Order: sequence, then structure tokens, then C-alpha cells
Amino acid sequence: MPGPWFWIWAFLAAALMIAEMFTAGFFLLPFGIGAAAAAALDFVGVDPGWQWATFLALSTVSFLLLRKLADRITHDQPIGTGADRLVGKTGLVTEELVPDNVHGRVRIEREEWRADAPGFGNLAIGTRVVVDAIEGTHLIVHPEE
Repeated sequence: MPGPWFWIWAFLAAALMIAEMFTAGFFLLPFGIGAAAAAALDFVGVDPGWQWATFLALSTVSFLLLRKLADRITHDQPIGTGADRLVGKTGLVTEELVPDNVHGRVRIEREEWRADAPGFGNLAIGTRVVVDAIEGTHLIVHPEE
């Protein structure tokens, strides 16, 4: 017959594993695994001290192993892919850039983008610019030196 610790461990395991579904990076899952193991130990009648030791040890080992897996799976997108490939490239203003007005346009290679050059005033058509960043669907640029 399971003791009172069984229900505590079982509830904790279920709560942590369900909560993991709403988080990223496998942070709560290792503790849910440790709690499930502790519940299993209580079910077979093992002393609560061993349950705690198993919970702590298994949670720690699971955490370390799953962190390595999470780091491999959820790495940042490398610079140079998607729209980020434009950062550092030079382009040409095709429609005047006016401060606080994101209607100006810049041509980079064969693509035309909406752009903004905060802190640089008006940039006339034909000005060469360098892409600093991408915010949403427009480029943040500065005039080429």
C-alpha cells in the first residue's frame, strides 16, 4: 500500500511534467523525472530518506543531460541566414530616408527593403548605406563612411 509520500511525489511529478509543456529548454522535466522515481520508491516501501536522495541525484543527472540536449536543439540562428544575412551589407537608398518615417527604401543586392536611419537625419536617394540590424520588416542602416 503506498504511503503518504507516494501521493506527494506523484502529484509533484505530474505537476512538473505538465508545467514543462509550457516552458522551453527542458528545465522542469528533470525534477519531474526525479519525483516520479521517488514515488516509485515509496510505492515499493523504501525509506523517505532514500526517496529524497534518489530525487536529488536523479534530478541533477537528468538536468545536466537534458541541458546538453536542449543546448543542441535550441541554439540561436547563426548570423548569415534568413534576413540576418543582410547585416553588414551595403546598399543604395532608392527612396529618401526621413527620421521617424519608415517609408524610405533601400536596395540591397536585388532586394528592396523599407529602412530607417535613426540619428542620421535625412538620407537622399543614391546615398550608400550599411545595414546595422533588422527590426521586424525594415532595416536599420547608417551612411557608408
